[in-house]
Amino acid sequence: MSPERFPRRSPRWALRLPRLLLALYGLLGFVFLYLPIAVLIVFSFNSSAVITFPLQHFTLSWYRELREDFVLLGAVRNSIVVTAVTTVGATLVGTAAAFPLVRTGFRMKRMVNLFLLLPIVIPGILTGIALLILFVPVLNLTLSLNTVIAGQIVLAGPFVVLVVASRLYGFNQQLEAAAMDLGATPWRTFWHVTFPLILPGVLAGALIAFTLTFDEFIVTFFTIGPESTLPMYIWSLVKFGVTPKLNALASIIVVLTLGTLLTANSLLRRRAR
Repeated sequence: MSPERFPRRSPRWALRLPRLLLALYGLLGFVFLYLPIAVLIVFSFNSSAVITFPLQHFTLSWYRELREDFVLLGAVRNSIVVTAVTTVGATLVGTAAAFPLVRTGFRMKRMVNLFLLLPIVIPGILTGIALLILFVPVLNLTLSLNTVIAGQIVLAGPFVVLVVASRLYGFNQQLEAAAMDLGATPWRTFWHVTFPLILPGVLAGALIAFTLTFDEFIVTFFTIGPESTLPMYIWSLVKFGVTPKLNALASIIVVLTLGTLLTANSLLRRRAR
């Protein structure tokens, strides 16, 4: 029998090479994304006021300075208020708007969907200028945290609509019909059937609204009054250069954000089970 009928097997290294290259590519992408964050956290413990490498001595003094900075504490308090109110408002408005967009058929529905996407695709600086014109010359409002919250809801609301609407498109409406056939009122059907099933989408939309609002700078810059929020405070520090104090503040934000994401992910997994 001719040996040509039996093709030669490729060596093991040739079979593993694509997998190794893919793993290397993923590792490089991971390093590219997270190495700057790791460097930022490391330099927040540097004793020198000037960012130099190698580090001189380990210190926690920059974190203690943050605790004693009353301007920072006020900015953090304002950011917490703005983020909390905006997250709740955007979630309520976005969830309420998603139902008629999915459940009802009306003329200009595509046009309405297009307008919902506009705050997402329009550059933030244009949104900020438009809101400034609306609040001051048109409505004659005084810029404050209230105008910041209103602007943030305009920015974050469409994201909630998209997430909740995607959940509603995959919703089995026969479950609602079965509940009402058994005597449940529409309100009770919503709370005991509909809402528990779309809750993961609502929570995901709320999480997106939270992350967008907490570090939003451009819209805040155009809609805020004499108060300050955390992004505005960080911007005021960056104007004078990056310092270990700024690194310490950014490190705390990274840890809190990561903790929030892990907690939300854990809650969603438990809910899915």
